[in-house]
Amino acid sequence: MMSQAAPSPRLPGLPPMESAMALEHAQPLEVIDLHATDEVPGTAVSSSLLKTPHLQLMRVVLAAGQALPEHHVPGEITVQCLAGEADVATPSRTCRLVPGSLVMLPAAEPHRVQAHRDTVLLVTVLHP
Repeated sequence: MMSQAAPSPRLPGLPPMESAMALEHAQPLEVIDLHATDEVPGTAVSSSLLKTPHLQLMRVVLAAGQALPEHHVPGEITVQCLAGEADVATPSRTCRLVPGSLVMLPAAEPHRVQAHRDTVLLVTVLHP
């Protein structure tokens, strides 16, 4: 059975999502559809797909020109581009992501994200 994505908690630079208490995350061994196509163009929302005490997967959706302001998370993260094009910028480097590419950021690394086209990112966070 494929899991439906649950709306995520508030991400910096994005409008507030539904209450985190209402989230339904995928369970171990449950298949997650990363390319949900039942959305009307322009209405896709970011969602938290999976959350355990040590791991979180989020599908982050950004419209062309939309940005996430500089922020950091306590654990290591990867940001993988599923669709579109976006920059992930740290104080020392900017990485351009296109479909099929990903970047890893160390724990607590300040970063921001800028979408150049309508973009879908898969963000993996390892919680310390």
